[in-house]
Order: sequence, then C-alpha cells, then structure tokens
Amino acid sequence: MAKGKAKGSKGKKITLKTAKNSIRICLDGGRRLDLSKMRITTFPKCILKLADVDELDLRRNMLKKIPSSIQKLQKLRWLDLHSNQLKELPEAIGTLQNIFYLNICNNKLTTKNLPEELNLLKNLRILNLGLNCLDSIPTSLGALKELSELGLFDNALTTIPNSVKKLPKLMKLNAKRNPFPDSTKREEHADSIKCMETVPEKDLCCSCLKICQDARDKLSKLKNMTSSPSKKPSFPLLLTPNSSAKDNEEEWRLRGRHP
Repeated sequence: MAKGKAKGSKGKKITLKTAKNSIRICLDGGRRLDLSKMRITTFPKCILKLADVDELDLRRNMLKKIPSSIQKLQKLRWLDLHSNQLKELPEAIGTLQNIFYLNICNNKLTTKNLPEELNLLKNLRILNLGLNCLDSIPTSLGALKELSELGLFDNALTTIPNSVKKLPKLMKLNAKRNPFPDSTKREEHADSIKCMETVPEKDLCCSCLKICQDARDKLSKLKNMTSSPSKKPSFPLLLTPNSSAKDNEEEWRLRGRHP
C-alpha cells in the first residue's frame, strides 16, 4: 500500500508507447501529441524521440519545469502548457522558430524567470501569459512583429510597454484584471482601438475582420446612446429569426452586420 502511494505521488509516468498512442493527425496533416490532463509531474523525456511532432499539448498537468532539451522538437508550431505549475521557462524556448501558438497561461511565472529569448520567436502569432505572477512585461517582446493576439490578464502589471502595445499586427490584447492606474487603462483602450482601425481590412482574415467590425459596432452604439439618451436603444444583434422568417435569412444577416 505504501509503495502504491509513493508511486502516485510521482504522478503518471509516460512511456514512449503511451506517447505514440497519443498522437493524432490534424486536419491539415500535422501530427498532434496530446498529453493533456494526465497528472504528469515531470516532462516526459521520451517524447523528445518524436521529433516529427508539430503540436504538443501538455495543458492541465502538474509540470514544474520544461527542460532545455525541448529544443530537439524543432518542428513544433503549437505548444500548450497552460494550467501547470511552471515557475520558469528555459532559454532554449527561443530556438523553436516554427512556433506560432504558445499558451503558458495559469502557471507561476514571474517576470524575472520569463526568458528574454521569447523575442526570438519571429513567427509567433498568439501568446498567452495570463494568470501568472508577472509585474512587468519585457520591452523586448516588441520584436514579435507577427504577434496578433496577446493575453496578459490576471497578473500584477501596472503598465504595458509601448513597444508591445504598438506591435504592427496586434489585433487582440487582453490585459483585464491588472492593477493599472486609471489613466493607463484609458490609454490602453484607446491604443487597442487605434491598432484595429489602422490595419487595412483587406489584410485581415475573416475572424480578425469580424473582431474589428464588432468592436466598431459596439463603439458606435455607445456613442449614439451617450449623445441621444432619450432615444430608445435598439439591439438588432440580439434578435434571431424564428421558423417563419427563414425565407428572409439574408435580410437578417444584413441587419445583424449593419445595425
């Protein structure tokens, strides 16, 4: 019995066979290794033998450290480490040049242990650093010119560097629930709106374009309601056609997009 308890305290051991059986083929043909929610406490070194993996999912485990040897997974383009117990990341993370998605949300990372080498991930488009212990953001992250989404929510930030806020392709910046001074909050909101407005619509994908349109629509509604308080507010986006309106679906779509 005691032996069983000792084994359990070490977490689940991942063998190479287990890892191989956890590989799935993505819709685009990429190879995804899903080891999420498996109570892993130590990074499974055996997966370093799977150098052809494109995506690695280690979310919702109990990992405290990622080894420098992760640099052997040079094909990685997608890495999810959220909801672990990580206090630091290895400098070698900067060698994974193909990564475009990196989620380190809900860990125990501090600014001191956030490697400067993150700024070497030139193809990074989505970075989630939310729910950590960050009290500042390195200005060097301004080198991530391809970044379009950045999560900084639920940290201890009092400011965000201009080099980061003004990244050329940044479309979504979530910095909610940080102890910003009121003036900083206003500036941050204004900058995020400006960022969305200055990107040409022809350069946006469908989802990014919808985000921009929704943001403009909300801003326009707020302005209208503020300038005309006596006017009865209209919320066409809350309306949905019933079965008798199916013949006019195209009209409903137009009304939903252009209130």
